[in-house]
Amino acid sequence: MAALGGLILLAALAFSAPLFEQALGKNRDEINLLNNYQPPSAENWFGTDEFGRDYFIRMLYGGQVSMQMGLAVAIVILTIGIPIGLAAGYYGGILDDLFNWVVQVLVTVPVLYALIFVSSLIPPYPLVLALIIGAFGWVGNARQARGVTFQIKRMEYVTAARALGASDARIMFRHILPNIFALMIILAGFDVVAGALAETSLSFLGLGVRPPIPSWGNMLTNAFSYMFRAPHLVFFPVIGISLFVLFVYMLADGLRDALDPSLKE
Repeated sequence: MAALGGLILLAALAFSAPLFEQALGKNRDEINLLNNYQPPSAENWFGTDEFGRDYFIRMLYGGQVSMQMGLAVAIVILTIGIPIGLAAGYYGGILDDLFNWVVQVLVTVPVLYALIFVSSLIPPYPLVLALIIGAFGWVGNARQARGVTFQIKRMEYVTAARALGASDARIMFRHILPNIFALMIILAGFDVVAGALAETSLSFLGLGVRPPIPSWGNMLTNAFSYMFRAPHLVFFPVIGISLFVLFVYMLADGLRDALDPSLKE
C-alpha cells in the first residue's frame, strides 16, 4: 500500500507538469544559455541543464514519457503473450511445438543489441519504441500463460464446459483466462519496469526517445560529461527512475502476496 501511494504521488506529480509550468512561469523547452548549469535554487527548484532549461519541469515531463513507455510496453507484451500462451497451452501438439521453437529462437537473441539495431533503423517515436520493446519481451509472459493453461485445461470445470458444448474460444477466455489473470497482472508490473528501463537504456545511448522530448533516459545521455560540473543533472533522473522501479516492484510483490491463496497464512 505504501508503494501504491508512492506510485500515485509520483504519477500525479509527473502528469501535473502543465500546471507547474503555468504556476512557475516556466517552459520546458525555453533555452537560456546565460543561466545554464545552475544548481537548485528558489528560482529553479532542480537547477538548470546545459541549455539553461528548468530541470524541474523537464523532470516532470520526462516522468510522463518514461511511465507511459513502461505502461505501453506492458500492454503490448500482454496483448501478444497471453493469447499465444493460451493457445499453445490449450491446443498443444503442433501449435505447441511451433511455440517452443519460436521461444527458443527468441531466447537466444541478445535483446539489448537487437533493440539497438532496430532502433537505429526505425524512427524511435515513443509508440514505435514501445512496440519494438514489446515485440521482444512477450516470451516470458507467454511461457507463464502456457504453463498454467496446461494445468487448468485438465480440471473438471473445463471438462464440464467442453461437455456442455462450449467453444474453444469460450473455454479459453471465459474459463481459463480469469484463473491466470492474477498471475498476468503481477507479471504486468514487472513488464512496466522492464519497459521503462529498456527505454531508459536506449535513450541513454541516444537511440531512444529523442530530444527535445524529455525522458529520464535521454536526460542522462550526456551524464558523464557533466557529472562533476553539475551533479544535479545526474542525481534527479536517477532518483526518479529508482523510485519508479522500487514502487512498481513493491506493488507487484504485494499483489503476488495478496492474490496467491497459498500465501494467505
